[in-house]
Amino acid sequence: MRPRAALVAVSILALAGVALGAQAVPSSSAAYLARVTNSINTTATAPYFTCAGATNATAERAGAIFVFPLNENGISYLLGATDQSGHANGTYRGAFATSTTTPLACPRDAGGAYVLNGSSSYVTSPTQLANPTTFSAEVWFKTTVASGKLIGFGNSNNGTSSQFDRHIYLSTTGQLVFGVYNGGTNVITSPLAYTNGAWHHVVATMSPSAGMSLYVDGALVASSATFTVPENTTGYWRVGYDSLSGWPSTGTNYYFTGQMRWAAAYSIALTPAQVAAHYNAGR
Repeated sequence: MRPRAALVAVSILALAGVALGAQAVPSSSAAYLARVTNSINTTATAPYFTCAGATNATAERAGAIFVFPLNENGISYLLGATDQSGHANGTYRGAFATSTTTPLACPRDAGGAYVLNGSSSYVTSPTQLANPTTFSAEVWFKTTVASGKLIGFGNSNNGTSSQFDRHIYLSTTGQLVFGVYNGGTNVITSPLAYTNGAWHHVVATMSPSAGMSLYVDGALVASSATFTVPENTTGYWRVGYDSLSGWPSTGTNYYFTGQMRWAAAYSIALTPAQVAAHYNAGR
């Protein structure tokens, strides 16, 4: 009986030690711990982990014209495209569908992706603007179809505009084109195609001081330091469709076919650091 009692005593002491050890570990709010042993590279903390956080940052919110997560479902879309920036909701036009199939862009944000059918689906902003010359346009997209407008500015918020520019569209070779019009088309084009069925993030910026810039997946891919004053148009921002008549390499279908998340327009030119932060937040 003596050895059995000793064993019980030892077991009790061992359990007490485990309990004390567990209490000695301080609480933490970190999502994970990591040890870096590579002495050459360094690590850093991303400023945002969601697209909601990135597009709601102080500078972005101050300059936002609209921020549409495009994450409505088959019922809530009837209330329109919710504007995260606090302005009036956008309007879904044509057929509506949503997808929650993973992977999604902005995977840590709620909801699914807006599915555009390539023949009637698009979104319009309710805010009428007079001749914006400093601006940024942004959207996450996924497609295998080499045609269609992703986001742009037109003089009508329904149907087809008669004046249209300040837009990003897919060429017939799947490259991204950003252009403005003033008596002629002025465009910059990505070297690569982006119709591989993967999610991509595109941002176009324009300002008198910096000209035109086109970013894809957080990196600058095309630019022009020359500032071309856009066509003097009063109009609306539109997502997924408007006319591209007369523009280079557009094909015949101006509707975007595929999926989208987090479309936005700003009255400021986003900086390279802001663009990179938005991309990293949505990876």
